[in-house]
Amino acid sequence: MKTYKGEQIIKQLEKRKGGYFYLKIESDIVNKFKNKRHTRFICTLDKLVSFQCGLNHLGEGDFFIILSTKNLKALDKTLGKKVNFSLKEDPNPLGVEMPEVLETILEQDKALKEIFDGLTLGKKRNVIHSINKLKDLDKQVQKAIKTIVDSTKPRPKRRL
Repeated sequence: MKTYKGEQIIKQLEKRKGGYFYLKIESDIVNKFKNKRHTRFICTLDKLVSFQCGLNHLGEGDFFIILSTKNLKALDKTLGKKVNFSLKEDPNPLGVEMPEVLETILEQDKALKEIFDGLTLGKKRNVIHSINKLKDLDKQVQKAIKTIVDSTKPRPKRRL
């Protein structure tokens, strides 16, 4: 299965769980995709707005996709309104576009590329998202290098 289409009412998580607007994706739908819960999607809402996304655990085996306020405003949709959607497997295993600055850094620094290539897809996305938050090119370069290097360090154990 490469694509799933459905219609759903826009829901919202409790504030203590993030308060996100979302679409519920049942486990039987998720399990029809090749990578199951690890599938990255291109979600299209009302055939007008498309975005790359992944699945989040909702509980009881089901999942959800976060709907940004920006996308809902573009559709003039609010909580409780119906939305048609389609989920298509994202052909990009990363699920996000690689920034040009990161591609350039990895081409020029073979050791850094080796570290980056060894990261999980989630950690690679984290590096990309941290870079994309910055406008200044020099800060993007510094952040990319720091985030990649820091990702190899063991995380401190949390105390309960």
